[in-house]
Amino acid sequence: MPLAVTVLSLSAAVTMAGTAHAASTLGASAAEHGRYFGTAVGANKLGDGTYVGILNREFNSVTAENEMKWDATEPSQGRFTYTNADRIVNHARANGMNVRGHTLLWHSQQPGWAQSMSGSALRSAAMNHVTQVASYYRGRIHSWDVVNEAFADDGRGSRRDSSLQRTGNDWIEAAFRAARAADPGARLCYNDYNTDGINAKSTGIYNMVVDFKARGVPIDCVGFQSHLTNSVPGDYQANLQRFASLGVDVQITELDIAGANQAAVYSTVVRACLAVARCTGITVWGIRDTDSWRTGQNPLLFDGNGNKKPAYTAALEALNGGSSNPQPGPVDVNAWYVLTNRNSGKALDLYNLATNDGARVTQWTRNDGNWQQWQFVDSGGGYYRIKSRHSGKVLDVYNFSTANGAGIVQWADHNGTNQQFRIATSAGGYLRLINRNSGKAVEVQGAATTDGANVTQYSDSGGNNQQWQLVRMG
Repeated sequence: MPLAVTVLSLSAAVTMAGTAHAASTLGASAAEHGRYFGTAVGANKLGDGTYVGILNREFNSVTAENEMKWDATEPSQGRFTYTNADRIVNHARANGMNVRGHTLLWHSQQPGWAQSMSGSALRSAAMNHVTQVASYYRGRIHSWDVVNEAFADDGRGSRRDSSLQRTGNDWIEAAFRAARAADPGARLCYNDYNTDGINAKSTGIYNMVVDFKARGVPIDCVGFQSHLTNSVPGDYQANLQRFASLGVDVQITELDIAGANQAAVYSTVVRACLAVARCTGITVWGIRDTDSWRTGQNPLLFDGNGNKKPAYTAALEALNGGSSNPQPGPVDVNAWYVLTNRNSGKALDLYNLATNDGARVTQWTRNDGNWQQWQFVDSGGGYYRIKSRHSGKVLDVYNFSTANGAGIVQWADHNGTNQQFRIATSAGGYLRLINRNSGKAVEVQGAATTDGANVTQYSDSGGNNQQWQLVRMG
């Protein structure tokens, strides 16, 4: 992993039902597949016009290179500083991008005061660090690399011998539990390198995920760094799929590729992600070759002047040709989606798993249950009914109301105009749902961020509480 070192969305570029086209940027094309395409960002480069121009044009997700690591965020014990990390987060959110948090705990780049600690003192300090940083960014992070590079390259799938490991074998579990308590809405990931194929190291991580899932340890995703040269393991896609089959998302988190076969390997990696339903996104580790930690290897998609390389073209073509079942229009009517609110980060949810007509529709912390999964049923004319996977019923503006604040409920599908919604796009791959009968937008009432807050209709203002992101389910 370089020392310089779960969003899925509907692209704003897709605006009309019945229009099929090839997106012209990485982020927009990935979003059409329900994925993100992101990059690592350094706060010190945000004053570089060429760099920022490419960032804003091409990517819909960012990861801080160094600014969220332990030494950067807690340079002395109990004194937290977020200035540079906030620069990245604020830039991303202002431009409609998701943020991957990197990283809460890592054996490297620890502040000096932590390096001098061990045992219970270090354990306590580490868990406090997780709690404080994740709490500070609560609601603003798509996915956290909770723990980074905790497994060894010993050919046995063992844990790395680090000061953190010596605090007790349960330290990773404790970190994930602390992160979930601090930010229930973020996707919690384990991240590592040399795990791209099926080998002893990736199998050690696989076994940890199996154990965590069996015991209810909150892990949502696994990150594969994918620092590659000239080739990708022949079982790369199969390895991603075996993790996805455990019920976790997989993410390609630090992709860079050196060597003469660069373009072909980028294409292979992108196609592998598209082939795995729970591969939710790809992050390249830097924008231009001159921004890379791999000095002189030119492993990125843009040259030092910001020009697109053949690798860029290969990646974009793989994204645009990657759907095995392309659908016209802005949604795939055969897919199920979780809808997450831009303001709260929470999911559109059937309250209390109800199945009756008139049951409340609310927001709740995302758990991907059937009661949070919805299908778009084509009503023609660019309108859709939005059907619950749990109940089989559809979103409905109660009693055909046209009033602001009228409740959104579920009801048996009769294809009424109060059950039909068109999609209006917002910046950054978010969308608004506009009711055919009332012309009003589906929103979280009062811009609430609490579990159980009501979902209602209100005049379309484009507010964050009226914006939703489509997370495609496998």
